[in-house]
Amino acid sequence: MSISEKPMAARGNPSGERGRWPILQQPRGLLVYMGFLLFAVLFLFGATIALTGVLLTDLTTFLALVMSASVCVEAIRRLGMPAGLTRDLLGAWWFPVVVLLPPLYSLLMPLPVYLMLQLRARPAMAHRRVFNAVSVALSGFLASVAWHAYWGGGLLEGFRGTQDAHENLASGAGVVVALLCCAGFTVLNTLIVAVAARISSGPGHSLRPMWDREAFIVDAVELCVGVTVAILAHLTLFLLVIAIPPVVLLQRSLLYQQLQTAARTDPKTGLLNAPTWEQEAAIEIARARSSRSRAAVLIVDIDHFKRVNDNHGHLFGDQVLLGVATTIAQQLRQSDLLGRFGGEEFVVLLPGSDTTEAWQAAERLRSQVGRMEISVNDVPVSITISIGVAVIGDHGNDLVELLTAADLALYRAKETGRDRVCLPAGRPGVSGRIPGPREEEIPEPPDALGA
Repeated sequence: MSISEKPMAARGNPSGERGRWPILQQPRGLLVYMGFLLFAVLFLFGATIALTGVLLTDLTTFLALVMSASVCVEAIRRLGMPAGLTRDLLGAWWFPVVVLLPPLYSLLMPLPVYLMLQLRARPAMAHRRVFNAVSVALSGFLASVAWHAYWGGGLLEGFRGTQDAHENLASGAGVVVALLCCAGFTVLNTLIVAVAARISSGPGHSLRPMWDREAFIVDAVELCVGVTVAILAHLTLFLLVIAIPPVVLLQRSLLYQQLQTAARTDPKTGLLNAPTWEQEAAIEIARARSSRSRAAVLIVDIDHFKRVNDNHGHLFGDQVLLGVATTIAQQLRQSDLLGRFGGEEFVVLLPGSDTTEAWQAAERLRSQVGRMEISVNDVPVSITISIGVAVIGDHGNDLVELLTAADLALYRAKETGRDRVCLPAGRPGVSGRIPGPREEEIPEPPDALGA
């Protein structure tokens, strides 16, 4: 797993020092955490380099694995790299280093591979690349120490590296121990990334689980492939030639699926983007009509979001978007459909909900967002939302009519004071076009005497 690696062209403030140094825009806790991990890796490198004897066979194996990993990076670079928390099959090359070479090489392996990713796959912000390299280096080092300590009979041998430890890959017990050590690498790397994501998100934000069924399957495949490559490399390095093609194929297949998912989701919130939500919502509404069941559409708008951006900056605005999206998602059922409509608006489809149930769900969302704990420089910032509700049969019969009705209801909510839920005043006329998100705040209604 890797932490989100945003491209170098990400938004910044070109006129200020902080814009030229994206790392300075990160939370202070994250900077301290990253600095601690980097110091730990450098310290371990200095300590183990004095203990490790450099052998020609080890250097040859290390260079062969680096070249194999470079071939895989070059083979997948045309597909591009998805943003966000990603899983890859680079463990196919981390794991052989863990069990075939002394722990020192596990600290070195990420350097050429991530440099290759930076130069050939997708340039990303340097501090994120460094963090991912440090995470892999530290996880691989500790897994390698455990492997060598087990076969060498002591912690000192674990740090130095047991010369014949790789010979145990020829036995069933050796394969089991290798799988356990490499599984420990995966768990530790994921935990390091999870802590960074937690610190980066700030208090009051809940994170999506780092593991789900698909992620677990990918990690299991990576584990099996990595140990298999280690066994082949142990037999002879020439067998790496036949190991590279299937690893490349698996890697390309995995990236293709992740890129497909990225094309369907909003990069800032991880929710469905507007086109994907509209497509899936239209299918659900057509299904509801055919079965004569109910369904409701909610349009959720963050109140005074432009003011939040102006007063606290766009980076804080992005945190608000993510926090609201996460809070809403936690309050919905698995069957509900949540997407980002654009700007500060979100859309929700509630299958099987009548007017009362939709109203109650909307009030629950409004209440929970209002309780969000989010602050700037330890100063709490209040976030509220307005919601427009439309129900199939009562306010429209297709997606266009329902969105139009919910949009008019949202206007009512904002014009009557915001931080509330509203239904349409009546069945609206529709233009046959799905309304788009507003780019500006709705102006306050004119005073009756001044109209």
